[in-house]
Amino acid sequence: MTHHPMLSRTLALGLMLACAAAPALAQDDQTTPPWSMADQYYGEEAMARSRDAVRAANGAQSNSMIMADRFEIQSSDQEDTALWDANIWYGGDINKLWIKTEGDFSLTENAIEEAEVQALWSRAISPYFDLQAGVRYDFAPKGRTHAVIGVQGLAPYWFEIDAAAFISTQGNITTRIEAEYELLLTQRLILQPRAELELSAQDIPERDIGSGLTSLNAGLRLRYETVREFAPYVGIEWQGHFGDTKDMIKAAGGETDRTVFVIGVRAWY
Repeated sequence: MTHHPMLSRTLALGLMLACAAAPALAQDDQTTPPWSMADQYYGEEAMARSRDAVRAANGAQSNSMIMADRFEIQSSDQEDTALWDANIWYGGDINKLWIKTEGDFSLTENAIEEAEVQALWSRAISPYFDLQAGVRYDFAPKGRTHAVIGVQGLAPYWFEIDAAAFISTQGNITTRIEAEYELLLTQRLILQPRAELELSAQDIPERDIGSGLTSLNAGLRLRYETVREFAPYVGIEWQGHFGDTKDMIKAAGGETDRTVFVIGVRAWY
């Protein structure tokens, strides 16, 4: 096969020019942002303002959610109780208004035993945790007001944590820590271990609360999501009191520990 001298010289010259230009092109690709043509067309200052506006709007959209995490009947040999544990939040990825309420109603005594509501400002402090602060009011027993500060989020290994300290207007300091985990047996059948721990910094005789570890509730709930927003469940839970709190309850004639069977529904909107 023969080669034309002019063609050979042309190919060689093109190869030399390509090799010489390659470093410059590579450097230009590394230093020139992908929006450089927009900068050249609209101007760097105008594009900088536009990018700042996009970054400011990212995550600023407001959303809301209503969640009835637990709405259930707890049954034991001594008493049947209806319990609710619900929350509502509204806001963006960084800041939210969070309303929480929980309590229980004795079906045996036909009376509210405990009921509270919290109004909290929630601020994201990491990708997985929010700092929350606000106020709590107890409707029963013996209504009182508390300042609240706590954290809520997703711990390593996908444990959901909600921990808060409460300071009442009487100067009493208490703490509540809730932890739960969701084990997907199937895409719709979910086993949820859950524990709730309460502590007190001092004795609160009018509420039958002693200092130290006061109570622990630990149980399992098995739910089936008929749709994602609605899931009936059954479960079992052990509820116990400790230390001075146990002694106070026993002296008042109350039960200090019990095992309850649970049937309820979890729903959100």
